[in-house]
Amino acid sequence: MTDKKAMKFITEYLEQYEPYKDHWNYEDGCTLIGCTDLFRVTGEQKYADFVQRYADERLDENGEIRNYVAEEHAIDNILSGRVLFFLYDRTGDEKYRKAAAFLKNQLMEQPRCKCGSFWHKDRYPNQVWLDGLYMAQPFYMEYETRWNGKECCSDVAAQFETVHKKLFNQEKGLYYHAWDEAGLQPWADKKTGLSPNFWLRSEGWLLMALIDTMDVMSIELYEQYDRLREIFTEAVKGILPYRDRATNLFYQITDGAGIKENYLETSGSAMVAYAVLKGVRLGVLSAEKYEKIGRGILNGIIDTKLKEEDGILHLTGICKVAGLGPGQERDGSTAYYLSEPITQDDPKGVGPFMMAFAELMEEDHGKE
Repeated sequence: MTDKKAMKFITEYLEQYEPYKDHWNYEDGCTLIGCTDLFRVTGEQKYADFVQRYADERLDENGEIRNYVAEEHAIDNILSGRVLFFLYDRTGDEKYRKAAAFLKNQLMEQPRCKCGSFWHKDRYPNQVWLDGLYMAQPFYMEYETRWNGKECCSDVAAQFETVHKKLFNQEKGLYYHAWDEAGLQPWADKKTGLSPNFWLRSEGWLLMALIDTMDVMSIELYEQYDRLREIFTEAVKGILPYRDRATNLFYQITDGAGIKENYLETSGSAMVAYAVLKGVRLGVLSAEKYEKIGRGILNGIIDTKLKEEDGILHLTGICKVAGLGPGQERDGSTAYYLSEPITQDDPKGVGPFMMAFAELMEEDHGKE
């Protein structure tokens, strides 16, 4: 029943999908990646068609991305480039490879912190956000593995290492949302440069970044792979104790179960479910120990957050947006994260839900 309910929602959602923005963006990218995952598992042409139609409306025949503002150096805009590999493999059309090469060049021009990590974007100088790891690193690693002779793979691994060194709280087992290397932002701790809280979706972005990057790594990079595996398994073990016992979901402020206004948030919970289930499929996590956990999180979302209204299913409980700065805006406090609007059917929640559901389907197919 839960499978039918989830599939009904996904089908209806894609049939009436409206692009999130009128230009290349990461929000739509979450939906596109969900479609490529579902195509991999089901082979249903409608998912591939959805992705190709979206891309072809935004690329010209030379692979130029319409309305792309390169000068912003927004690392978010790299994410959707991951579907270009999928489209090139299916069609052999060089425009997809050219578009991917353009995005790779964007990364090479991306401003960096002194530590070597990418800035989040020009308006967030010297800042590393967990979000940015998902936006860039899986694309970066796949491009290097496929088309650049693995020349920069060590750069990918090093940026994960920096995040682990600077943003991981060993005692809590969680990662802070962001780090300001310059220590100048109002939200940054004066000694550490860290933002003050553990935001669920940022934890989810990082988990997905790690497992997706490992998925596209060459076997020749076994030392770097093993290190990412260590970081990933540590992060999974760190976040799982914060699950709500009744639903298996996680809170918007991850370690704040006792805070009155805190709530069980859908997008970050879906990201954890996806990362755990994919970790099991890739053999990174023990199936005996973790498959049931991943299923429990996803089923908790289906049971408690997938709600019907006037005959239409909606994925509810999604934090619409959260960030830090610029300036005095968005101070990273508990009150701030809990003040952001809660919405439904946002691709930042639906995309990871689709990805997690595809992983669940693949696990089930493997047992048939």
